Amino acid sequence: MSSAAPHTPRQPVVAVLGTGIMGAAMARSLLRAGLEVRAWNRTQAKAAPLAADGATVTGTAAEAVRGAQVVLTALPDTTAVTAALTAASEGLHRGQVLVQTSTVGPDGAVELARRAADLGLVHLDAPVVGTRQPAEQGALTVLVSGPEAAREVVAPVLDAIGRRTVWAGAEPGTASRLKLVVNAWVVNTVGGVAECLNLAEGLGVDPRTFLGLVKGGPLDSGYLQAKSAAVLDGDLTPSFALSTALKDTRLILDAAARAGVRLDLTTASAARFERAEAAGHGGEDMVATYYAGRAPGRDGD
Repeated sequence: MSSAAPHTPRQPVVAVLGTGIMGAAMARSLLRAGLEVRAWNRTQAKAAPLAADGATVTGTAAEAVRGAQVVLTALPDTTAVTAALTAASEGLHRGQVLVQTSTVGPDGAVELARRAADLGLVHLDAPVVGTRQPAEQGALTVLVSGPEAAREVVAPVLDAIGRRTVWAGAEPGTASRLKLVVNAWVVNTVGGVAECLNLAEGLGVDPRTFLGLVKGGPLDSGYLQAKSAAVLDGDLTPSFALSTALKDTRLILDAAARAGVRLDLTTASAARFERAEAAGHGGEDMVATYYAGRAPGRDGD
């Protein structure tokens, strides 16, 4: 008697709502994995290049989600995700899985879970760890909280966009709480990089001497070297935009205040991001916080 063939999950059709830096990169990773992708962005010109990679670029959000098994959102904040779901509502059907990858904080995640339930969707709180390069390589870490029943249908999606998936629990917002802890490390680390470069400049020390001194030792990191090189080479093409980092830092501080936790370093990081944004660096990589520490008249503008 022959044994039954192993069950192979069907490859889902994925609607990607939001095709900025992260959304476009994730859409391309999905296409490389052989998944059918429909892409929509409020500004259609941002989604149009994905057609050359094999995506179906749609004129409306409703058209993108109609018939898809998975809806992946990659948008700036809770308001933008809510607006996209409202725009897509006529094309949504009960039982679709919403993979919500934006950093929206635990309160935002709970709010979006309620909105998804109202629309009949299965909500997965799924913020990602990583910036432009790992997104382009399909090497993100995806933090997920949501119902176990959704795992099978979303497995091909998560495997395509990420190198690692961490299931944080079933409760909405669990993954978002973990993401804020990760981002607190990131924003304070980039602030430390920027301040070391500021101090080196102020003291007349060649920053490359400092970078060479720590390179390969316990004080070194790939992050230190990469972010320093971005400043020193004058290439602040955003892997993660400073204005987005500021938004996330405010989410961290809000969550900390609600939890009764004082975060002095993160408060200082937010102040630096605010100064750099006010000086016109919001669209640059978040290491442009470097400009918040330069002496007046030396901000490079």
